[in-house]
Amino acid sequence: MITDRPTILVSGGAGYVGAHACKALSKAGWLPVTFDNLLNGHEEAVKWGPLERGDILDRARLDEAIKAHQPVAAMHFAALTSVSESVSDPERYRRNNVEGSRTLLGALLDNGVNHIVFSSTAAVYGTPELVPIEEDAAKVPINPYGETKLAVERLLEELARERGLTATALRYFNAAGADPEGEIGEDHDPETHLIPLALSAASDTGPALTLYGDDYPTPDGTCVRDYIHVSDLAEAHVAALRSGAGFRAFNLGTGTGASVRQVLETVERVTGSKVPHWLGPRRKGDPAELVADPSRAFEKLGWKPALSDLETIVDTAWRWYQSRSAEA
Repeated sequence: MITDRPTILVSGGAGYVGAHACKALSKAGWLPVTFDNLLNGHEEAVKWGPLERGDILDRARLDEAIKAHQPVAAMHFAALTSVSESVSDPERYRRNNVEGSRTLLGALLDNGVNHIVFSSTAAVYGTPELVPIEEDAAKVPINPYGETKLAVERLLEELARERGLTATALRYFNAAGADPEGEIGEDHDPETHLIPLALSAASDTGPALTLYGDDYPTPDGTCVRDYIHVSDLAEAHVAALRSGAGFRAFNLGTGTGASVRQVLETVERVTGSKVPHWLGPRRKGDPAELVADPSRAFEKLGWKPALSDLETIVDTAWRWYQSRSAEA
């Protein structure tokens, strides 16, 4: 299908971050073509361009979609993302995340598409020695999920060197929030992220929240994370399409951390309800503090988060949560 708008192939475009990126692409003048097996994505989230249903391990299906839409570039979100599941089934994660990416990249390059933006993660760093974390920090993942993302980054770097691929890896910190206009939001099954779990607990539609440890070396004893609004992440992907060559990697965060207790306090303030919670043991491998140094992305991509204060993140997530509850 040829259109008057340049086409971007978006693998995993029916998922949480991918769908927000599709909206940002459409707003910026591109036509996003979602390629998704809908295992974890949602067909109703594909609103800004066509859906091609398929798996990134299926080379024939990829070739078919690329030939039909002739994309000028790709965004790659399709991946399995549960840390705990990656520990219990590492081979599944290696096959889907690494071999699937290899298959996708082969299809793109063989069909003349040599520009990709890759959804990576702060999990490539493991437990950092210094915070905030710079892109050049040691990469020692502590779970198979982080290992698979780092393996794909290394593959991108190799293909940039050997086949002229232009590739940008965007290392997210904690993606959160929902589209401010309410068109899309976070909808995982099962849900593992703190903010939606806290919202469901506050609204009495879900169980009490488990607070995993309160004896970390942080100001209030709970883990500190760098929360970045999902719409800000989407805008960073659009910015990455417009600049650079070769292989580059950027942290996407705010440079400011918030503790679990600070998140709960914000949820209580926004919802007007207490968040029922109980204290559980620490989770194995949870670093005390993960905060980005995003200055490289600010400088090189010309990007800065606009919606990533904690109040706005929680407010947009709460409005999305309420709209979904009303539909149920």
